[in-house]
Amino acid sequence: MGITREDGRKVIPHGRRRVVIEAVKPEIDGGLSAIKRVVGERVEVEADIFSDGHDVVRASLLWRTAGESQWHEVPLTYVINDRWRGSFTVKELARHYYSIQAWVDHTGTWFEDIRKKQRAGQDIRVDLLAGARLLEEAAGRASGEDARTLGEHARFLRDHTDPERAVATALSEEARALAEKYPDKRWASLYDKELPVEVDRRKALVSAWYEFFPRSCPDTGHARFEDCEALLPEIARMGFDIIYLPPVHPIGKSKRKGKNNVPLAQSGDPGSPWAIGSEEGGHKDINPALGTLEDFRRFVEKTRQYGLEVAMDLAFQCSPDHPYVREHPEWFTWRPDGSVQHAENPPKKYEDIIPLNFESENWEALWEELRSVLLHWVGQGIRIFRVDNPHTKPFGFWRWLIEDVKKRYPETIFLSEAFTRPKVMYLLAKIGFTQSYTYFTWRNTRGEIVQYLTDLTRTEVREFLRPNFWTNTPDILPEILQYGGRSAFLMRLVLAATLSSSYGVYGPPFELTVSEAMPGKEEYLDSEKYMVKKWDWDAPGNIKDFIAQINRIRRDNPALQSTHNVSFHETDNEKLIFYMKVDEEMTNILLIVVNLDPYNAQSGRIRVPATELELRPENPYLVHDLISDEKYIWYGEWNFVRLDPRRSPAHIFRVLRRLRREADFDYFM
Repeated sequence: MGITREDGRKVIPHGRRRVVIEAVKPEIDGGLSAIKRVVGERVEVEADIFSDGHDVVRASLLWRTAGESQWHEVPLTYVINDRWRGSFTVKELARHYYSIQAWVDHTGTWFEDIRKKQRAGQDIRVDLLAGARLLEEAAGRASGEDARTLGEHARFLRDHTDPERAVATALSEEARALAEKYPDKRWASLYDKELPVEVDRRKALVSAWYEFFPRSCPDTGHARFEDCEALLPEIARMGFDIIYLPPVHPIGKSKRKGKNNVPLAQSGDPGSPWAIGSEEGGHKDINPALGTLEDFRRFVEKTRQYGLEVAMDLAFQCSPDHPYVREHPEWFTWRPDGSVQHAENPPKKYEDIIPLNFESENWEALWEELRSVLLHWVGQGIRIFRVDNPHTKPFGFWRWLIEDVKKRYPETIFLSEAFTRPKVMYLLAKIGFTQSYTYFTWRNTRGEIVQYLTDLTRTEVREFLRPNFWTNTPDILPEILQYGGRSAFLMRLVLAATLSSSYGVYGPPFELTVSEAMPGKEEYLDSEKYMVKKWDWDAPGNIKDFIAQINRIRRDNPALQSTHNVSFHETDNEKLIFYMKVDEEMTNILLIVVNLDPYNAQSGRIRVPATELELRPENPYLVHDLISDEKYIWYGEWNFVRLDPRRSPAHIFRVLRRLRREADFDYFM
């Protein structure tokens, strides 16, 4: 028996599998791409589940790790309109999978129907016999004491003399709970996909990055790694946990760029670290001006002693002097005049850099060599890589490379530096990049910020893209920092550090509030990319203490250790942005108000979501500003705030929902 298709083939339907499973969320690209979680995070799954007729339906969420052959099972709960929901927690650093199983629960249907028939005064003697058979079947699937108890219930229904008493027994909580414990799943429907979860360590979700050029560490001259060790205590004191270093490899001399990116370098100009490769070596070597490989290893180990971790720049491009050019000319594009094609983004030209040709006839060897580069640095203790311009290399290459490395070293983190079109950024995240740079750097108004965070946290993007908000980079000095003064730096720091659970700054220009730019451009004047800088790391007016305070607040408040829990709320002043972050247990409630105007004091009323927070209008609650340490007693929804950017650009209020009525207004949760 079967159904004949138009092409003549017969399809044998699973006629006894009556339950439909649809609209499973999260599901990215039909299961081809994984959602992302870190160890300890929940995966919440929803689906539309229903059957023909009026039978009771049951469903469960199935999950397992890549190394397990058996599924773990979690009951799904009915929500509304055939929508079901359930969750599980990922507990180890391994890829997980999940699916859904659903079935018609004939025993549950019987429980529901016999109650209705009894209330209607109908004859239920035959129904009791049908129930006895269902309980006997359940007893057959059970064992031990459960099997014995189910058998007793079944016998009582068969041998009853008092229908009322039999129904009372049949409808007991014990009988129903035991029957549900041993369902008949012979004809259960199984969702046709095993959906993947990429699980990372916690630093993939919560991290504070600090970028600096190691060659600029001392007050004068070209620094070495050993000189940079003296900076580690202060970076740790500021509360950062990842140190990101621009490329530390030998720098090419041919076409070397000079100060402010001029085409002709002067004697002593160090060149851009991204112009990788010279007669001193390539991607597996250390720039001798910085030290030796042993010096690098020592620096990496020293950072760990301060609770820091080194992130290394992975820039798959070469200077014209790179050994690859001589040894593997087929890996590059050669122009008709016999010269090698340098990098360019018309009208911009980057003569000191030549891109790799991934369409080379010898592309497989190129892939293998680049993998060996990455594995070389993994061998030196590096587990975090900031990847330069990944959108200019084939997506298939990155999928292959990241998947291969993470199978060997699942703790590895990859940050995608791709300021490009949204769909390209999304695809890079889907194919394996752990974190992503974002457009936050250019989102300044309340409307822009709200819309952007909505895109990141209220669509399926939240499942696969982990945003990393950078205030500035060596390439980008945004206009708000050029013209907004010290207050703008404070304001942008608070936004980056509280909107996203991962953020970064390029220092010391950020904490020194450096704002001098190339005329008409979002680029630093006298950019450190092309010269060794003589920074006064403790210059007056620095904001290092404020950075340390914000990072301390981030560490102490679980609500700030997620990005997706942000919700925006009403204010009556467009220059103020008001948002809330709450942890899953609702024990850590933060109300954050930021003055987006770096020049003027702004005041207004904010509307606290009192109902959502279970705050009664007649009851006071205390808000504690974690920045100023001031405390206020508020009532109801609308409350007044005023922020002078010369004092503080923001309030980070922790809400204490209940007050003891004492003279000193002590408070507790």
